[in-house]
Amino acid sequence: MATQDFDSLVIGTGPGGEGAAMKLAKAGQRIAVIEAHDAVGGGCTHWGTIPSKALRHSIQMLADYRRNPLFQQTQHQIEVEFPDLLRAADGVINEQVRTRYRYYQRNRVQVIFGHARFLEPNLLEVRRPGGLTDRLRAQHLVIATGSRPYHPPELDFSHPRIRDSDSVLALPQTPRSITIYGAGVIGCEYASIMSSLDVKVNLVDTRDRLLSFLDDEITDALSYRLRQQGVVIRHNETYRRVEAGADGVVLHCESGKKFKTDILLWANGRTGNTHDLGLETIGLAPNQRGQLEVNASYQTALPHIYAVGDVVGAPALASASYDQGRFVGAHIADGECDWSLIEEFPTGIYTVPEISSIGRTERELTASQIPYEVAQADFKSIARAQITGHTVGMLKLLFHRETLEILGIHCFGEQAAEIVHIGQAIMSQRGAANTLRYFTETTFNYPTMAEAYRVAALNGLNRLF
Repeated sequence: MATQDFDSLVIGTGPGGEGAAMKLAKAGQRIAVIEAHDAVGGGCTHWGTIPSKALRHSIQMLADYRRNPLFQQTQHQIEVEFPDLLRAADGVINEQVRTRYRYYQRNRVQVIFGHARFLEPNLLEVRRPGGLTDRLRAQHLVIATGSRPYHPPELDFSHPRIRDSDSVLALPQTPRSITIYGAGVIGCEYASIMSSLDVKVNLVDTRDRLLSFLDDEITDALSYRLRQQGVVIRHNETYRRVEAGADGVVLHCESGKKFKTDILLWANGRTGNTHDLGLETIGLAPNQRGQLEVNASYQTALPHIYAVGDVVGAPALASASYDQGRFVGAHIADGECDWSLIEEFPTGIYTVPEISSIGRTERELTASQIPYEVAQADFKSIARAQITGHTVGMLKLLFHRETLEILGIHCFGEQAAEIVHIGQAIMSQRGAANTLRYFTETTFNYPTMAEAYRVAALNGLNRLF
């Protein structure tokens, strides 16, 4: 069998793989990307970020329509089922695939569809869909195979009433009720999405509060909002067993509580896609969640093999995965990288409304004995929010009392994932350029949501004097 030689090979075409491939191509390397599925884009495009966020957008539009007094006379004429809302995602997915495939073509990156498996540390076997097999050799390899929902072995995910965050997108109709086990980012997003469709939601949390890595005030606001929407939240629960039948599914918890609903959504963790890659052949051993250990340069125990994205664990964000891929591409091409990844990534949580944050929380600043103050703007006082009707939420800036350095940005409300980047740009400045006064000395368009920074900054300064 003939072997094709490349400078580098990238396994996976999600954000991490794409970032690495584009950087290597720009450096003039001869590279190929290997994709196990029938289209580029990875889980982010086909089962995760894009379809779930498109679904959320459709539901948000429906909620806005129902709330708008202009359409009160026609509300009863609109009957929308879950699959109808999902169809809006199909066009986005197709356009994303076309766009990304153009990137590969334009940069002369060879795309090979098939399942990759290591034969030797520098040699891959790729099983093509039609049964043919290729062999590919390269000096450097990047594993960017992503992750999938974690499946406890005792749960039968083939049962139509037991779903994970991938298969929930294939629901044939809107359920009347759903129990979500796991209140991490995915669990909270789907609790918010489903409750916006008037579905009865039980959100079963294994911890003592929602999204404990966020600022306490933000998570309190999220909990209050979800409960306002009718979500039943139960903390500190651990599942004992699941009983699925023709008339519903029952989640039994160790506390003795039982939750019976139409659907169970298991949203408790993810597993790296390292199975059947032949890693044992080359001496690489993933951890119990299928993730690969890497160093600061994203090199595995074999230095010429890199791993990026969800397959290496946290932060498991599409945005961070893409940057990791670009970093690795530069490291491979130049032998080193003259730029470093930022230590803090902005979080984007697409509940209704959104949450985004970057930097430290009040809890962390208090524990570190850093003298800080809070600058806050409630969206209900922002003209643009009043115009759009999205008045729920706030922008919260944490800043040093003496230097006015911005230490943390926390936003809960519509467009939070966009709003946070304005503050991120200032917070990333060095020395005296990182200051709360920037927002009081800058003119913002009116009316805009960005104006919340000026309102918050003035609020914070007034707390000092």
